[in-house]
Amino acid sequence: MAIRVALSRVKLTTCSSSSSSHIKLLRTMLSGQLMSPYPLPSIGLPNARSGESALPALGLQRHYHDGRPRGPLWRGKKMIGKEALFVILGLKRFNDDEEKLGKFIKTHVLRLLKMDKIAVLNELERQEEVDLALKMFQIIQKEDWYKPDVYLYKDLIIALAKCKKMEAAMQVWEKMRKEELFPDSKTYAEVIRGFLRYGSPADAMNIYEDMMKSPEPPEELPFRILLKGLLPHPLLRNRVKQDFEELFPERHIYDPPEEIFGMR
Repeated sequence: MAIRVALSRVKLTTCSSSSSSHIKLLRTMLSGQLMSPYPLPSIGLPNARSGESALPALGLQRHYHDGRPRGPLWRGKKMIGKEALFVILGLKRFNDDEEKLGKFIKTHVLRLLKMDKIAVLNELERQEEVDLALKMFQIIQKEDWYKPDVYLYKDLIIALAKCKKMEAAMQVWEKMRKEELFPDSKTYAEVIRGFLRYGSPADAMNIYEDMMKSPEPPEELPFRILLKGLLPHPLLRNRVKQDFEELFPERHIYDPPEEIFGMR
């Protein structure tokens, strides 16, 4: 027992001496007597709790960043709610089972709020889950608060075109046109590009004709995509080229040699 008491007294004396030396060193460094060109390290006292600094106890304030987090990383950024994330995971999980998918839609999807449903639709489009996005869009159309919105149509059509779901994209396109809505230039460009990748220049020209009838003046991007994609079809390309030169007389078009495509 005498040995244990002696050891404990030795530990207490060493701790108190080390803490007093730390305090003296901090006061000396912060008072300017000891100048250092580098930021001051965080020195914790032996009696301080874990995760806490001894500077507030000394009446001193830290003037540098100690590496601690300052709150959420995406503060101020609108994020998807927990219910919307749960619905997205559930839709992807039951995508291959129509019966379970239908039950999940009735019990979880239909009870979502307006903004959550739109957030689910946008996230499914971003993840290129276009089949589920199409179902979600149909659910939104049945809501009482729904009004025809060209931006909802545009995002869905672009997502379908990027995934080469051109038949579904044209079905959505026809519904949009029945509601007398016209897409923007980006939508025209993506659908035209999709049909050219799909190997259907005739459908691309149909979209082009619809673009020329739009009340808004066409932009340069859809013309560029058509002029590049219709290189193997000189007759269609010349027609688009003439319209492009009339609308954009100051722009130039690169015509590759005809021998590249076997046209002589």
